[in-house]
Amino acid sequence: MSGTGTTTTAAPATRAECCVVACAEAWRGAGEVLASPMGTVPTIGARLARLTFSPDLLLTDGEALLIGDVPAVGAAPRVVEGWLPYRQHLALVATGRRHVMMGASQLDRYGNQNISCVGDWERPRRQLLGVRGAPVNTLNNPTSYWVPKHSTRVFVERVDMVCGVGYDRAAAAGPSATRFHRIPDVISDLGVFDFETPDRTMRLRSLHPGVTVEQVVESTGFALAVPSEVPYTREPTAEELRLIREEIDPKGLRDREVRA
Repeated sequence: MSGTGTTTTAAPATRAECCVVACAEAWRGAGEVLASPMGTVPTIGARLARLTFSPDLLLTDGEALLIGDVPAVGAAPRVVEGWLPYRQHLALVATGRRHVMMGASQLDRYGNQNISCVGDWERPRRQLLGVRGAPVNTLNNPTSYWVPKHSTRVFVERVDMVCGVGYDRAAAAGPSATRFHRIPDVISDLGVFDFETPDRTMRLRSLHPGVTVEQVVESTGFALAVPSEVPYTREPTAEELRLIREEIDPKGLRDREVRA
């Protein structure tokens, strides 16, 4: 309400808020699995999913506690449901009871991910995080990716090192690798992508409002599968906007990761 007693109209959804909703949708209908979001926008998305259409989703404080409430990003939880030490977390990974949304320094058309180094392995131009848990993640539980700045530097023809396993390499390794391998979503600041093609290569599934197919194609370093008609990513509802802006991310941290 304004000072004159009239109702004010909420500001339209920003690109960052559309990305939040796209990330939240990755956990729709997930059931009682652990959400492991990496990045500010995926974290807001997982919490939005928990508060709306995926109430059974398990959340952590980002360290070792299972939380029973949904605090604002950066705030301490008020309700702690359990302790999730590292060994127990690994058990969840190995049994597929987790859906992780990782970042990617490089991604190729088959979903192979690199977070280790850029350039030749013997003498890389840039040292990054290292392989970490990416191979185990991708072979044992659903693994999606979040890319806050879509560019040809990230979406490349061939990754410099394979950390997260893509569809082609999983198929080459055989049934032991493909049994639980799944990459449901790739979400960037331009759109949503999947691998629902005959050869399991990346497909443009939806464009964020205001983005064109031409922008996506120009910002992608490989031939992307583009359907004849590409829908727009759904925008947040009025209630979702309220939750994002007032309860989950009142400080507007999402806009630091995805600028208008």
